[in-house]
Amino acid sequence: MSRIGKMPIAIPEGVKVSIGGDQLLVTGKLGELRQALIPHTTVKIDDAAGQITVERASDLHKHRAAHGLQRSLIANMVTGVTEGYKIELEIKGVGYTVEAKGDNILLKLGFTHGILFKPPAGIKLELVKNIGIIITGIDKQLVGQIAADIRSLKKPEPYKGKGIRYKGEHVTIKPGKAAKTAEA
Repeated sequence: MSRIGKMPIAIPEGVKVSIGGDQLLVTGKLGELRQALIPHTTVKIDDAAGQITVERASDLHKHRAAHGLQRSLIANMVTGVTEGYKIELEIKGVGYTVEAKGDNILLKLGFTHGILFKPPAGIKLELVKNIGIIITGIDKQLVGQIAADIRSLKKPEPYKGKGIRYKGEHVTIKPGKAAKTAEA
């Protein structure tokens, strides 16, 4: 039995979970999320106990893998509609800045023109002192994807560390040519 898949998911106060056809709908104070159910898994909602359990059809490898995945996806949905998700990015580099343009942001990353980034529906972008971005939303996958998309605009380079990085991310700085010739 999958260790993750067999754990029940607690339904917090104010969260409504329902199954319609092959989709699971989770509604909470921050919004609602839909997720297609994975084949060969069964989701059972026990309103009396206030929990959700996931079961699988058999012990085949693909069914065991889907069992844990389905449980994790549902748990992420419940957390998303109650607390939401947040990822912070830092911008390092001389002259690298970010500014708000309505709901969009304008990134100045050393290119000839600034990059206008438009977030999709359900994603909120906040700026921190023109050198930081806070990405918030209820869909964990979407928040992570938007953070990765923004980071990919100017990844941290290994010689000076300039670029966009996750808050707390460690970038190993390589020695340049000058340091290498000084050793010889």
